[in-house]
Amino acid sequence: MSIRLANVSKDFGNTKVLSDVSVEIEPGEFFVMVGPSGSGKSTLLRMIAGLTSVTDGRIYFNDRDVTDLPPKDRKLAMVFQNYALLPFMNVAQNIRFGLENQDLNPRLQ
Repeated sequence: MSIRLANVSKDFGNTKVLSDVSVEIEPGEFFVMVGPSGSGKSTLLRMIAGLTSVTDGRIYFNDRDVTDLPPKDRKLAMVFQNYALLPFMNVAQNIRFGLENQDLNPRLQ
């Protein structure tokens, strides 16, 4: 399934959490979001899953607009988990480690 975010924004009252986010994720593509605490990563994931409403913009799955669909109709799931970074590895090595343990062939530099 492809996922496309078109100019997605999220406000909580007077607080703008995300502003004009656009991204396309193709089927089978490995996509990573990183950023400091409070940067909107979880909010963006919650909007994609339908758990948080979008203030502006649209979300598409395979060119179907799902922006206003309830979570149960999106055929998508998300799970939060505690991170476990290995301090003796850099970011790419930590990501590669998880992929290799799933028998995937990461092409990270």
